[in-house]
This record gives sequence, C-alpha cells and structure tokens, in this order.
Amino acid sequence: MNAITPEMAAEVAEICRVVDADDRVRAVMITGAGERAFCAGSDLNSLAEFSTAWAFRNRVEYATAVRNIRKPVVAVIKAWVLGGGGEIALSADIRVADTTAKFGFPEVCRGWVSGGGATQMLPRLIGYGQAMRLMLTGDVIDAAEAKALGIFEEVVPEGTSVIRAREICEAIARCSAVATQAVKASVRAALAGGLESGLRYENEMNTICFTTQDHLEGIHAFQDGRPAKFQD
Repeated sequence: MNAITPEMAAEVAEICRVVDADDRVRAVMITGAGERAFCAGSDLNSLAEFSTAWAFRNRVEYATAVRNIRKPVVAVIKAWVLGGGGEIALSADIRVADTTAKFGFPEVCRGWVSGGGATQMLPRLIGYGQAMRLMLTGDVIDAAEAKALGIFEEVVPEGTSVIRAREICEAIARCSAVATQAVKASVRAALAGGLESGLRYENEMNTICFTTQDHLEGIHAFQDGRPAKFQD
C-alpha cells in the first residue's frame, strides 16, 4: 500500500533534493509502486515514534520536499490515495488519475489532523466548504468526484495514467526549462500572496527569462517554422 514510514519519508525527501539539483531533469513524474495504491498514508505502526511533541515537530517533511521541487511535478494516481499520500499528490503541480483512484483524508477518524499540509493546500484548491466536508468527515471520494471538485486535473481509463502523465511531462520538457520553472514559481507566488506582489514576482521571473538565450531561440524557431531547441 506504499504506507509512509520514517525511512520512506527520508528517502522521498532525498530523491526530491536529487532531482531538483539535476539540471538534466526538466519535469518530474511521481507514482506509487504496484497496483494497490498510490500511497495509503502513514504507516500507523510507525506513528508511535511520534510520542513526544519534539519528535513530531522534527519529523521529515516529505510533502514539503515535493512542493519545493522547482521543476514541474506530475503525480500519477491510481487506487488508494489517502492521508499523507493525498498530501504528496496535492504537493504536485498536476494530478493525473485513473478511474480506480480513491481519495481522502481519514486522519480525523483516528484522532489527529493531516500533518503534511492538507489543511492549507486543499482549501486553496477546492474552497473552504468542500475541504471542510472531506477533512471533518474523513470521507473517501472516487476519481470522478475528485475531478469534479478540481483535485484531479485529468481522469483516464484504468491502467493508462502513466502513459498520459508521461505525455504531459514530455510536453513540458520540450519547453524552456527556465520558462517552465518561472511559470511554476510565479503561480505559486499568486497563491501565497496578494495580486500586486504576485504581479511583481511574475515580472521578475520574466526578466530572468529574457536574460537567457531560450527566448531568442523561441522567436527564431517560430520565424523559421521549426521546433525550438532550448538549452539544457
């Protein structure tokens, strides 16, 4: 079920740091091993390790590590995606699910709050009321409802989510890496602050884009009627 243990959390965080630092990586695809789940959340047996406030506050922030990747991140979702698994999915930029997906945050039914950012990310994505409905009841919803709410960007037939996510990643990778990362940073800034500060940040990101050769290559490729060949 790809349940999250402290060891797995540390591995996820380290992999995120590695792919973020590798300039050859232009887009990131995250999926769960096997067919039973994307990730069913925390391993309940290992939660006993967080028996003190200090231990909990100093746990590995695996979902934050996913959110901090500068490159666009696409989550490939199938079967169960619960709790911490949902937070990993919400930390991605695009979520592609197949029809087997089941999404929810059951933590409240176990006596705690989603601790990886769900209380902050979910209302930003689907609004206060719908987020409260899901997180206060622990209800698990199917792929169709999750798409209707705006949690999943696409729902595809069973067994095809990896193929579709790869198509999206390849489309992103064909674009300027500087530009795609600037788009991500600018949109994240829009969610974090007000309109005026977001517009200033967008302008700064575009200024950076125009200091590279990529924007000239994009113009010349358009003029020549050929695909652009952006720098790595």
